[in-house]
Amino acid sequence: MKNLFNKIKQYIKTHKTMSIILLVVILLIGYWGYGKITSTAGVTRYITGKVEKGNVIATISGTGQVSASNSIDLKSKASGNITYVGIQPGDQVRAGKLLFSIDSTDAKKAVRDAEASLKSAQISLQKFNIQNSSDNLDTNLAQSYDDGFNTVSNVFLDLPGIMNGLNNMFFVSVPSINGQLYVTWYQGQVAQVDSDKATTFKQSVIDSYNLALTSYNTAFDTYKSTPRTADHATVESLIKQTYDTTKLIADAIKNSSNYLDFVSSSMQSHNFNLPAIITTHQTILNSDTSKTNSDLTNLLSTQTNIKNDKDAFPSTNLDLQSSELSVTQKQNALQDAKNALADYYVYAPFDGTIASVPVVVGDSASSTLGTIITSQQVAVMSLNEVDVAKLSLGQKATLTFDAVPDLTITGKVVQIDSIGTVSSGVVNYNVKISFDTNDSRVKPGMSVNATIITNIKQNVLTVANSAVKTLPAQASQNETSYVETFDTALSTPLIGVQGSPSIVLPIKKDVLVGISNDTVTEISSGVKEGDIIVTKTITGTSTTKTTSTKSILGGMSSGPRN
Repeated sequence: MKNLFNKIKQYIKTHKTMSIILLVVILLIGYWGYGKITSTAGVTRYITGKVEKGNVIATISGTGQVSASNSIDLKSKASGNITYVGIQPGDQVRAGKLLFSIDSTDAKKAVRDAEASLKSAQISLQKFNIQNSSDNLDTNLAQSYDDGFNTVSNVFLDLPGIMNGLNNMFFVSVPSINGQLYVTWYQGQVAQVDSDKATTFKQSVIDSYNLALTSYNTAFDTYKSTPRTADHATVESLIKQTYDTTKLIADAIKNSSNYLDFVSSSMQSHNFNLPAIITTHQTILNSDTSKTNSDLTNLLSTQTNIKNDKDAFPSTNLDLQSSELSVTQKQNALQDAKNALADYYVYAPFDGTIASVPVVVGDSASSTLGTIITSQQVAVMSLNEVDVAKLSLGQKATLTFDAVPDLTITGKVVQIDSIGTVSSGVVNYNVKISFDTNDSRVKPGMSVNATIITNIKQNVLTVANSAVKTLPAQASQNETSYVETFDTALSTPLIGVQGSPSIVLPIKKDVLVGISNDTVTEISSGVKEGDIIVTKTITGTSTTKTTSTKSILGGMSSGPRN
């Protein structure tokens, strides 16, 4: 250390200028770092983490002793009348032997119903896949476009005759009536008092016919130039253009019919002779009205069919997901029914000797059915009512021993007392855990530590426990859980400083929590993988700096500087 100090001293003597520069740089960096730290001293800082996919293993821990008696009471998870007793006191039994069965008529029916329901859902899914395969959907859509083109073709079988008929009815010069156009001649047939109205009707006929004729010529040219094999967008455009044209022609026919009806009504009301040509034209116009109405209906129908077939592609995906979800739900329901059915049978949890059988066929299975004694080692511990409510028979456990620190043994829950004992106002229940393997180092009476796995969730969204906060329950709603997050990313924390400063408050996001353990909590909804959330908040402490300022009177005054 002394040699290093001497070298530095010698360097400074021989490199005075460089040494001064380095010293200034070091001081500037230190001042800058100190300023950055103190500038955020009064600002709240946030430590953040990510929402991640992971596994959550929920456990319950307890301590007890290795049992000396190693006897287990045999109980049924289900209630009902006993239908089978397969043991007697003194019998030697092997693990897995059926000892008792309970009347399971309803449980078996539930399994059959669940199987039938699953089969029905699977058949529905199979039918759906067949009916809505991509090939079928493509075929249906292609057929709708082909039908649409056929409809347009049929419409253009009607429209030329209708347009020629309107032209001949109103816009042809007839020598027998001094070369007048019919549309003008009709106006002259009405009484003088109706002349003005006749002029208005005539103009409506002329205007609507000209509008229809322009649209018809354009649409007919488009139809003639469009092949049946045209792309879908072109066919759709042709169908719409044909519909619009047919609508204009239908309006022209309506105006023409109104004109002739007016002429006929005026002549009859003034006792004029009604020319036969008027009745003939009215009959033709009625027929044309029926044709255009039918054409409009068919064109509208083919547009609807195309739209429905196009919409079928995205909606089919949703329907498929719904059908698949239904199958999954039925599978879960069947498994639940099978699990419930298994509860009606009691098997030997391990090799042992039957000590007592206090029940017979016909008795209720509401109490202890028998007792089995075994050389299998058993841990007995007392757990409070909150923890016991999370336990069930068969749950896995890990056991460690104070006397044998290097030994870990697995086991399972084989007995849970149905009646607890009260001590100092606290209700506790005895729980027995059988060892999967025996070890000669473990003796009766030794202390044992057990960690019981109550639930496992795999590949779920998880956050640190400290990220989940709760609002107390109100009279109108239950307790609400939430996490905090920011709309924009926070700055990178300074070296040596915990968290990132922010004067903007975080946003609260309500979440639905699942199971948890000592470190992480499952999040069922409300956030997505990769979201940045607040895991810890460090409240800032405000500081006030003072500086001397010269007053206008020449004295010195002190005051706060923000």
